[in-house]
Amino acid sequence: MATTIDDVLDIVHRTGPDLLGGNANHAPMVAEALLTLGRPDAVLPWVEAYKNRFQEHPVSRAPLAYARWQTALGDRQRLADWVAFFDHVLLATPWQTVLQEWVPRLVPGLMAAATHGLIRTGHAVRSLAADETPQRLHELAEGLGYWAARYQVLPGTPSGRPTGQSPRAAMQEVQRLHGPDFDTRGSIVQHMQGLNEYPDFAQTIDLVDTADDLSAWLSELTETCAGLYLVNPTGVIAFVHAVTAPSALRLLLPYLHETDAQLAARYAWQTCAGIYAWYATMPPPARGSFTAPSATPDMLIDRAVAAGGAHTIKLTEACLREYALHPQAVYLAAAHDAVQRVGTA
Repeated sequence: MATTIDDVLDIVHRTGPDLLGGNANHAPMVAEALLTLGRPDAVLPWVEAYKNRFQEHPVSRAPLAYARWQTALGDRQRLADWVAFFDHVLLATPWQTVLQEWVPRLVPGLMAAATHGLIRTGHAVRSLAADETPQRLHELAEGLGYWAARYQVLPGTPSGRPTGQSPRAAMQEVQRLHGPDFDTRGSIVQHMQGLNEYPDFAQTIDLVDTADDLSAWLSELTETCAGLYLVNPTGVIAFVHAVTAPSALRLLLPYLHETDAQLAARYAWQTCAGIYAWYATMPPPARGSFTAPSATPDMLIDRAVAAGGAHTIKLTEACLREYALHPQAVYLAAAHDAVQRVGTA
Protein backbone atom coordinates (compact mmCIF):
# COMPACT_ATOMS: atom_id res chain seq x y z
CA MET A 1 0.00 0.00 0.00
CA ALA A 2 1.15 3.53 -0.74
CA THR A 3 2.32 5.48 2.28
CA THR A 4 0.25 8.53 3.17
CA ILE A 5 0.98 11.33 5.58
CA ASP A 6 -1.75 9.90 7.81
CA ASP A 7 0.23 6.66 8.20
CA VAL A 8 3.22 8.63 9.43
CA LEU A 9 1.19 10.89 11.68
CA ASP A 10 -0.31 7.85 13.42
CA ILE A 11 3.27 7.02 14.46
CA VAL A 12 4.56 10.51 15.13
CA HIS A 13 1.65 11.67 17.26
CA ARG A 14 2.64 9.19 19.94
CA THR A 15 5.92 11.10 20.29
CA GLY A 16 6.86 14.56 21.45
CA PRO A 17 7.63 17.61 19.32
CA ASP A 18 11.20 17.56 20.61
CA LEU A 19 13.75 14.78 20.29
CA LEU A 20 16.01 13.34 22.94
CA GLY A 21 18.59 16.07 23.37
CA GLY A 22 16.12 18.88 22.78
CA ASN A 23 16.16 19.41 19.00
CA ALA A 24 12.88 19.60 17.08
CA ASN A 25 11.26 16.38 15.94
CA HIS A 26 11.48 16.67 12.17
CA ALA A 27 9.59 13.46 11.35
CA PRO A 28 6.22 15.00 10.34
CA MET A 29 7.90 17.72 8.31
CA VAL A 30 10.31 15.40 6.50
CA ALA A 31 7.58 12.84 5.79
CA GLU A 32 5.36 15.49 4.23
CA ALA A 33 8.31 16.88 2.25
CA LEU A 34 9.22 13.42 0.90
CA LEU A 35 5.64 12.80 -0.17
CA THR A 36 5.56 16.19 -1.89
CA LEU A 37 8.82 15.32 -3.65
CA GLY A 38 7.25 12.15 -4.99
CA ARG A 39 9.29 9.73 -2.87
CA PRO A 40 6.61 7.86 -0.84
CA ASP A 41 8.71 4.68 -0.71
CA ALA A 42 11.38 6.57 1.25
CA VAL A 43 9.07 7.78 4.00
CA LEU A 44 8.62 4.80 6.32
CA PRO A 45 12.28 3.68 6.06
CA TRP A 46 13.33 7.21 6.97
CA VAL A 47 10.99 7.30 9.98
CA GLU A 48 12.20 3.86 11.08
CA ALA A 49 15.83 5.04 11.05
CA TYR A 50 14.88 8.24 12.90
CA LYS A 51 12.66 6.84 15.64
CA ASN A 52 15.46 6.05 18.09
CA ARG A 53 15.56 9.83 18.74
CA PHE A 54 11.88 10.08 19.70
CA GLN A 55 10.68 10.75 23.20
CA GLU A 56 7.20 10.44 24.63
CA HIS A 57 4.65 13.15 24.05
CA PRO A 58 4.24 15.41 27.10
CA VAL A 59 1.02 15.10 29.08
CA SER A 60 -1.45 17.95 29.38
CA ARG A 61 -1.33 19.54 32.83
CA ALA A 62 -4.42 21.78 32.89
CA PRO A 63 -6.87 23.19 30.36
CA LEU A 64 -5.73 26.43 28.77
CA ALA A 65 -8.36 29.14 29.14
CA TYR A 66 -9.10 31.08 25.96
CA ALA A 67 -9.46 34.33 27.89
CA ARG A 68 -5.94 33.96 29.28
CA TRP A 69 -4.07 32.50 26.30
CA GLN A 70 -1.52 35.33 26.27
CA THR A 71 -0.21 34.35 29.71
CA ALA A 72 0.76 30.91 28.36
CA LEU A 73 2.67 32.14 25.30
CA GLY A 74 6.24 30.86 25.40
CA ASP A 75 5.60 28.60 28.39
CA ARG A 76 7.40 25.38 27.51
CA GLN A 77 5.64 23.53 30.34
CA ARG A 78 2.26 24.22 28.71
CA LEU A 79 3.08 22.62 25.37
CA ALA A 80 0.65 19.70 25.74
CA ASP A 81 -1.97 22.13 27.06
CA TRP A 82 -1.55 24.24 23.92
CA VAL A 83 -1.92 21.21 21.67
CA ALA A 84 -5.07 20.14 23.53
CA PHE A 85 -6.38 23.70 23.25
CA PHE A 86 -5.93 23.74 19.47
CA ASP A 87 -7.43 20.26 19.16
CA HIS A 88 -10.55 21.62 20.86
CA VAL A 89 -10.63 24.77 18.71
CA LEU A 90 -10.22 22.76 15.49
CA LEU A 91 -13.13 20.53 16.42
CA ALA A 92 -15.44 23.53 16.59
CA THR A 93 -13.99 25.84 13.92
CA PRO A 94 -12.84 25.35 10.31
CA TRP A 95 -9.07 25.11 10.19
CA GLN A 96 -8.88 27.99 7.71
CA THR A 97 -10.61 30.24 10.22
CA VAL A 98 -8.28 29.07 12.98
CA LEU A 99 -5.31 30.10 10.85
CA GLN A 100 -6.84 33.52 10.21
CA GLU A 101 -7.27 34.06 13.93
CA TRP A 102 -4.08 32.58 15.32
CA VAL A 103 -1.27 33.13 12.84
CA PRO A 104 -1.37 36.92 13.38
CA ARG A 105 -1.11 36.28 17.12
CA LEU A 106 1.85 33.96 16.72
CA VAL A 107 3.96 35.67 14.03
CA PRO A 108 5.68 38.10 16.44
CA GLY A 109 7.20 34.93 17.96
CA LEU A 110 8.11 33.44 14.59
CA MET A 111 11.55 32.41 15.86
CA ALA A 112 9.79 29.82 18.08
CA ALA A 113 11.84 26.61 18.33
CA ALA A 114 14.31 28.00 15.77
CA THR A 115 11.35 28.62 13.40
CA HIS A 116 10.13 24.99 13.61
CA GLY A 117 6.75 26.06 14.98
CA LEU A 118 6.07 27.91 11.75
CA ILE A 119 7.66 25.24 9.56
CA ARG A 120 5.71 22.38 11.14
CA THR A 121 2.52 24.42 10.80
CA GLY A 122 3.25 25.10 7.14
CA HIS A 123 3.72 21.42 6.31
CA ALA A 124 0.55 20.58 8.23
CA VAL A 125 -1.44 23.16 6.28
CA ARG A 126 -0.24 21.87 2.93
CA SER A 127 -1.33 18.33 3.76
CA LEU A 128 -4.68 19.60 5.11
CA ALA A 129 -5.28 21.55 1.92
CA ALA A 130 -4.96 18.27 0.01
CA ASP A 131 -7.35 16.33 2.26
CA GLU A 132 -8.91 16.98 5.65
CA THR A 133 -8.46 14.01 7.98
CA PRO A 134 -8.40 13.68 11.79
CA GLN A 135 -4.65 13.04 11.72
CA ARG A 136 -3.97 16.15 9.67
CA LEU A 137 -6.15 18.32 11.86
CA HIS A 138 -4.28 17.09 14.91
CA GLU A 139 -0.99 17.75 13.17
CA LEU A 140 -2.06 21.37 12.71
CA ALA A 141 -2.82 21.47 16.45
CA GLU A 142 0.67 20.09 17.10
CA GLY A 143 2.28 22.72 14.88
CA LEU A 144 0.36 25.65 16.32
CA GLY A 145 0.80 24.36 19.86
CA TYR A 146 4.55 24.00 19.37
CA TRP A 147 4.71 27.52 17.95
CA ALA A 148 2.77 28.95 20.90
CA ALA A 149 4.67 27.08 23.62
CA ARG A 150 8.08 27.95 22.15
CA TYR A 151 7.06 31.50 21.18
CA GLN A 152 10.20 33.65 20.93
CA VAL A 153 10.29 37.30 19.94
CA LEU A 154 13.27 39.18 18.57
CA PRO A 155 14.00 42.83 19.44
CA GLY A 156 11.83 45.29 17.53
CA THR A 157 8.23 45.67 16.41
CA PRO A 158 6.98 47.24 13.16
CA SER A 159 6.65 51.01 13.53
CA GLY A 160 4.41 51.53 10.53
CA ARG A 161 7.17 53.65 8.96
CA PRO A 162 9.35 51.19 7.05
CA THR A 163 12.04 52.50 4.70
CA GLY A 164 10.64 50.70 1.68
CA GLN A 165 13.75 48.72 0.72
CA SER A 166 13.53 45.28 -0.81
CA PRO A 167 14.82 42.29 1.18
CA ARG A 168 17.98 42.10 -0.93
CA ALA A 169 18.84 45.76 -0.46
CA ALA A 170 17.84 45.80 3.20
CA MET A 171 20.06 42.83 4.07
CA GLN A 172 23.04 44.95 3.05
CA GLU A 173 22.08 47.35 5.85
CA VAL A 174 21.97 44.72 8.62
CA GLN A 175 25.02 44.81 10.88
CA ARG A 176 26.96 41.56 11.20
CA LEU A 177 27.75 41.05 14.86
CA HIS A 178 30.57 38.50 14.79
CA GLY A 179 33.80 37.74 13.02
CA PRO A 180 34.85 34.36 11.61
CA ASP A 181 36.25 33.15 14.93
CA PHE A 182 33.12 33.47 17.05
CA ASP A 183 31.96 30.48 19.06
CA THR A 184 28.91 28.86 17.45
CA ARG A 185 28.34 26.32 20.23
CA GLY A 186 24.84 26.31 21.63
CA SER A 187 21.41 26.25 20.06
CA ILE A 188 19.90 28.65 17.58
CA VAL A 189 17.33 29.57 20.23
CA GLN A 190 20.09 30.54 22.66
CA HIS A 191 21.96 32.51 20.03
CA MET A 192 18.88 34.46 19.00
CA GLN A 193 18.33 35.43 22.63
CA GLY A 194 21.72 37.11 22.36
CA LEU A 195 20.25 39.71 20.00
CA ASN A 196 18.68 41.31 23.08
CA GLU A 197 22.18 42.55 23.93
CA TYR A 198 22.26 44.60 20.70
CA PRO A 199 19.53 47.27 21.00
CA ASP A 200 20.24 48.63 17.51
CA PHE A 201 18.90 45.41 16.03
CA ALA A 202 15.38 46.53 17.01
CA GLN A 203 15.39 48.91 14.04
CA THR A 204 15.98 46.07 11.59
CA ILE A 205 12.31 45.16 11.16
CA ASP A 206 11.68 48.60 9.61
CA LEU A 207 14.42 48.25 6.98
CA VAL A 208 11.94 46.65 4.60
CA ASP A 209 8.48 47.31 3.39
CA THR A 210 6.38 44.61 1.83
CA ALA A 211 4.88 44.78 -1.65
CA ASP A 212 1.52 44.27 -3.29
CA ASP A 213 2.94 41.11 -4.84
CA LEU A 214 3.82 39.37 -1.60
CA SER A 215 4.70 36.12 -3.35
CA ALA A 216 7.40 37.87 -5.38
CA TRP A 217 8.60 39.64 -2.21
CA LEU A 218 8.98 36.31 -0.44
CA SER A 219 10.83 34.96 -3.47
CA GLU A 220 13.36 37.77 -3.15
CA LEU A 221 13.78 37.00 0.55
CA THR A 222 14.32 33.26 0.01
CA GLU A 223 16.63 33.92 -2.95
CA THR A 224 18.73 36.27 -0.81
CA CYS A 225 18.88 33.77 2.06
CA ALA A 226 19.76 30.86 -0.22
CA GLY A 227 22.73 32.92 -1.33
CA LEU A 228 23.68 33.63 2.29
CA TYR A 229 23.50 29.91 3.01
CA LEU A 230 25.95 29.24 0.18
CA VAL A 231 28.58 31.86 1.01
CA ASN A 232 28.72 31.63 4.80
CA PRO A 233 30.90 28.93 6.37
CA THR A 234 29.35 29.20 9.84
CA GLY A 235 25.78 28.77 11.04
CA VAL A 236 24.91 26.42 8.18
CA ILE A 237 21.81 24.95 9.85
CA ALA A 238 20.62 28.41 10.88
CA PHE A 239 20.84 29.59 7.27
CA VAL A 240 18.87 26.52 6.19
CA HIS A 241 16.05 27.87 8.36
CA ALA A 242 16.41 31.30 6.77
CA VAL A 243 15.23 29.62 3.56
CA THR A 244 12.76 27.05 4.87
CA ALA A 245 10.95 29.36 7.33
CA PRO A 246 9.86 32.09 4.87
CA SER A 247 9.09 29.36 2.35
CA ALA A 248 6.83 27.73 4.95
CA LEU A 249 5.11 31.07 5.54
CA ARG A 250 4.24 31.07 1.85
CA LEU A 251 2.07 27.99 2.51
CA LEU A 252 -0.01 29.97 5.02
CA LEU A 253 -0.55 33.14 3.00
CA PRO A 254 -3.69 32.00 1.12
CA TYR A 255 -5.51 31.70 4.46
CA LEU A 256 -4.56 35.12 5.90
CA HIS A 257 -6.17 38.50 5.49
CA GLU A 258 -3.99 40.80 3.40
CA THR A 259 -2.90 43.06 6.27
CA ASP A 260 -2.02 40.02 8.40
CA ALA A 261 -0.06 38.47 5.55
CA GLN A 262 1.92 41.69 5.13
CA LEU A 263 2.66 41.78 8.85
CA ALA A 264 3.73 38.13 8.86
CA ALA A 265 6.14 38.85 6.02
CA ARG A 266 7.75 41.64 8.07
CA TYR A 267 8.37 39.21 10.92
CA ALA A 268 9.74 36.62 8.50
CA TRP A 269 12.19 39.26 7.32
CA GLN A 270 13.15 40.08 10.92
CA THR A 271 13.83 36.40 11.59
CA CYS A 272 16.05 36.02 8.54
CA ALA A 273 17.85 39.26 9.36
CA GLY A 274 18.45 38.02 12.90
CA ILE A 275 20.06 34.84 11.58
CA TYR A 276 22.20 36.92 9.24
CA ALA A 277 23.22 39.38 11.97
CA TRP A 278 24.29 36.64 14.36
CA TYR A 279 25.86 34.04 12.09
CA ALA A 280 27.03 35.72 8.91
CA THR A 281 30.69 36.43 8.32
CA MET A 282 30.14 37.20 4.63
CA PRO A 283 27.88 39.84 3.08
CA PRO A 284 24.96 38.97 0.82
CA PRO A 285 26.25 37.89 -2.60
CA ALA A 286 25.20 39.75 -5.71
CA ARG A 287 22.21 38.38 -7.55
CA GLY A 288 23.27 35.98 -10.30
CA SER A 289 26.44 34.90 -8.48
CA PHE A 290 25.64 31.19 -8.75
CA THR A 291 25.49 28.68 -11.56
CA ALA A 292 22.93 25.92 -11.58
CA PRO A 293 24.43 22.46 -11.10
CA SER A 294 24.21 19.93 -13.91
CA ALA A 295 22.01 17.71 -11.73
CA THR A 296 18.33 17.63 -12.61
CA PRO A 297 15.68 18.19 -9.93
CA ASP A 298 15.07 14.43 -9.78
CA MET A 299 18.79 13.89 -9.23
CA LEU A 300 18.81 16.49 -6.46
CA ILE A 301 15.91 14.71 -4.79
CA ASP A 302 17.66 11.35 -5.08
CA ARG A 303 20.80 12.82 -3.53
CA ALA A 304 18.85 14.28 -0.61
CA VAL A 305 17.02 11.02 0.03
CA ALA A 306 20.28 9.10 -0.05
CA ALA A 307 21.93 11.52 2.39
CA GLY A 308 18.92 11.16 4.67
CA GLY A 309 19.40 14.32 6.71
CA ALA A 310 16.23 16.03 7.86
CA HIS A 311 17.54 19.48 7.01
CA THR A 312 18.93 18.28 3.69
CA ILE A 313 15.55 16.89 2.64
CA LYS A 314 13.60 19.91 3.86
CA LEU A 315 15.99 22.40 2.22
CA THR A 316 15.89 20.50 -1.06
CA GLU A 317 12.10 20.45 -1.08
CA ALA A 318 11.86 24.15 -0.21
CA CYS A 319 14.45 25.15 -2.81
CA LEU A 320 12.75 23.20 -5.57
CA ARG A 321 9.40 24.71 -4.58
CA GLU A 322 10.87 28.21 -4.61
CA TYR A 323 12.64 27.52 -7.91
CA ALA A 324 9.36 26.50 -9.53
CA LEU A 325 7.94 29.92 -8.63
CA HIS A 326 11.09 31.96 -9.23
CA PRO A 327 13.62 30.07 -11.38
CA GLN A 328 16.93 31.34 -10.07
CA ALA A 329 20.03 29.15 -10.10
CA VAL A 330 20.80 29.87 -6.44
CA TYR A 331 18.02 27.52 -5.31
CA LEU A 332 19.39 24.58 -7.28
CA ALA A 333 22.91 25.40 -6.12
CA ALA A 334 21.76 25.40 -2.48
CA ALA A 335 19.95 22.08 -2.88
CA HIS A 336 23.03 20.58 -4.52
CA ASP A 337 25.28 21.94 -1.77
CA ALA A 338 23.09 20.60 1.05
CA VAL A 339 24.32 17.04 0.59
CA GLN A 340 27.92 18.16 1.20
CA ARG A 341 27.48 20.73 3.98
CA VAL A 342 24.30 19.59 5.73
CA GLY A 343 24.40 15.90 4.89
CA THR A 344 22.81 13.71 7.54
CA ALA A 345 21.89 16.61 9.88
